[in-house]
Order: sequence, then C-alpha cells, then structure tokens
Amino acid sequence: MQRTSLMLLASAVWMAQAATAAPIRTLIIDGQNNHDWRHTTPVLKKILEDTGLFQVEVLTTPPKGGDFSGFRPEFAKFQLVISNYNEFPDGNKWPGEVKSAFEKYVRDGGGFVSYHAADNAFPDWPAYNLMIGIGGWLGRDGKSGPYWYFRDGKLVSDPSPGPAGNHGARTPFQVVVRNAQHPVTKGLPPKWMHATDELYSRMRGPGEHMDVLATAWSDPANRGTGHDEPMLMALAFGKGRIFHTTLGDDPAAMQCVGFIVTFARGAEWAATGKVTQKVPSDFPRPGQVSTR
Repeated sequence: MQRTSLMLLASAVWMAQAATAAPIRTLIIDGQNNHDWRHTTPVLKKILEDTGLFQVEVLTTPPKGGDFSGFRPEFAKFQLVISNYNEFPDGNKWPGEVKSAFEKYVRDGGGFVSYHAADNAFPDWPAYNLMIGIGGWLGRDGKSGPYWYFRDGKLVSDPSPGPAGNHGARTPFQVVVRNAQHPVTKGLPPKWMHATDELYSRMRGPGEHMDVLATAWSDPANRGTGHDEPMLMALAFGKGRIFHTTLGDDPAAMQCVGFIVTFARGAEWAATGKVTQKVPSDFPRPGQVSTR
C-alpha cells in the first residue's frame, strides 16, 4: 500500500510539473520576404502554439527602404528565434549591430529555425551562412560554397561552378528520411508524401556541422537536378542548435501534416535539444499526402 501511494504521489508530482512547465519563448521575425509572410507567419505561430509547448511573439521589421534604426530584437529574452525574413530581391539587410547580437545569441546556445525562403537571405553574412548550412539565390555562387546533395545514399559536396537556388513548378513529392535516429525524425516513416510545394535544389553553402535529416528527389522533368536534395537539416553554431527546413512555400503547403510535425519537432529540438512530441496517426505515408 505504501509503495502504491508513493508511486501515485510521484506520478502526480510529475504531471503537475509537466502541466506547469514554462513554455518555450519564441520570436518569429518577418516583415520583408519574396514570399507571403503576412499569411505564413500566422500559420507558423498556430502550429507551434497548438502543441502547447511554445509562447510565440512576432516582430515585424520596417518595410523595404524603411528606417531600421529602431529594429533591435531582444534575442536574449527568447529560447528560440524563427526567421521568416529575406531581402530578396533588393530589400534591407539587418544592421550590423543586430547581426552581431544574433551571432552571439546563437553561439551562446540560442535556438534558431530557418524557415523556407529565410535561406535566401544574407548571402554576404558569413556567420548566417554557417548557421543555415546551405542557401540559394541573391547572387550566391561557387564562392558561397559547394552544392550539397545525396548520391548513392551519401551526402556529397560538389564544387562545380554555377548559381545557387532553383525549383520547378509546385508539385507533391516524396520525402526520404536520411537520419532516422535524430530526435526530429525519430519515429517518422522512412518515406512520406509531402503536399504540393516548391522543391528547392542547387543549394550552396559551407555545409559545416550539417546533418541532413531528409531529402527529396529533384525531377529533371520539372527543371530539377536529378539529385536527392536536402529538405530538412540540423546544424550547430557554437553552442546553438539550428533547424533548417526548405519546405512550406505557402499556407497550402503548410497544411501538410508532414510539414506541421517536422516544423514543430524541429523547433522544439532547436530550443531544447530534445523532442517530446509524438508522431501523430495522420502523418503521411509513402504514397499518400495527409493535410489538416
């Protein structure tokens, strides 16, 4: 009886602690992008808040050509920063003071998520490109680093000359898990169908401390490369963890359960180093898209 009572007490204490666990304070930065950030940011916010794990704030920058003198994010207040920002084609780069503060934040252990076209941003900012591993467009070329893709089941770097960044027409495509032991992808099906989306290819960068978690085949019939291109990545920058997803071009693509789950799991891992979320029963399978 005494043992049973102790077990019940311990269980009650654990449940109380879980119920009162502090949410992951999260900052989403948007305001400029060649994608529809006004509609994608609310989707990102809802995905995270629906897990019950995150408390999300949004910081919107001044518009293109605006005054950035007052743009000074308080990164240290947050466990996680998510970028839904890029300056494509001729918008504002972040001020040097902000870049230095962000580098320190991540290097000291802050979490970072690069969402979709955030990997187009800041081609001339070395630390940012180390954080995201690979990027595209905005003048990136061989000086930015090699191309990265999978060939014969292995990650390869390709120093061939050429521009960075490419995608064909939006279409559903199959995602293949490459590291099933990482907390973000552990328990996911080895292959699953993603909803209609852009499939990024020809991405270049330093690729340091980069673990490619999942890829998708870039079909030459759809202006693709014929390579298995990185879709989900986990990276390190100093003590900081970075989750990089190329998925989620628009709210329709973001309805894919595969996007919802990998984004939320990647965000939790970047912030805490672990994933507590279960893989839901409606997660897509190899030949079937699943949306919410």
